[in-house]
Amino acid sequence: MLHKTRGIVLNFIRYRETSIVTRIYTEAFGMQSYIVNSVRGSQKKSKSKISFFQPLTLLELVVYYKKGGGLHRISDIKCAEPYATLPYDFLKSGIALFIAEVLNKSLKEEEGNTALFDFLHSSLLMLDHMPEGFQNFHLQFMLKLSRFLGFSPQSADELFHQLYDFIGKPDISAEEKNIMNRLLTSPYTENIKIRHEVRRMLLDDIIKFYQLHIDGFGDLKSLSILREVVE
Repeated sequence: MLHKTRGIVLNFIRYRETSIVTRIYTEAFGMQSYIVNSVRGSQKKSKSKISFFQPLTLLELVVYYKKGGGLHRISDIKCAEPYATLPYDFLKSGIALFIAEVLNKSLKEEEGNTALFDFLHSSLLMLDHMPEGFQNFHLQFMLKLSRFLGFSPQSADELFHQLYDFIGKPDISAEEKNIMNRLLTSPYTENIKIRHEVRRMLLDDIIKFYQLHIDGFGDLKSLSILREVVE
């Protein structure tokens, strides 16, 4: 049966000579995988199609769906809201690559969650539209996302206490606690001044917090790229 839904592309892998399998977080069905034919090759039409499946592209889809059906197919596709800056700004692109990997490791449910989808959709457009002051966006994004994943800390003390039990993290400075509390409660638009070395430590802590709560979260390949562009 055909269904309309919005979607956010997370990644794709090559499949056979001209096809791909893409993972898309959909508003109606949660995380889904789709096989798409004839999107790889030298023809101009193929190059145009593959552009739909770049990480974090916002899509409007008409899809075939059968619960428990494994790989699905897409009947119709179009870009819902083209980004103005995300693909072209070096710093934003690094943050976006990191966010895509975080989502790929975090989102597992194959059920619709409109509140979560709306959060992701609005957050990505916020990043795209921000003219400056987005160096901390990835930190705030992960903390805000944890609310929807069910393990959001209520305070910096709670987060660091859990990390201490998990990895025996030593005493935390008052500066780190203060900034973590601000990151937990502030909107994306609040430009919090953070020293590079403190931002690095806080990101490490948030990643470890995710590893504590999500089985198989593991290491992030995009972390090294993020650090090159942000720090």
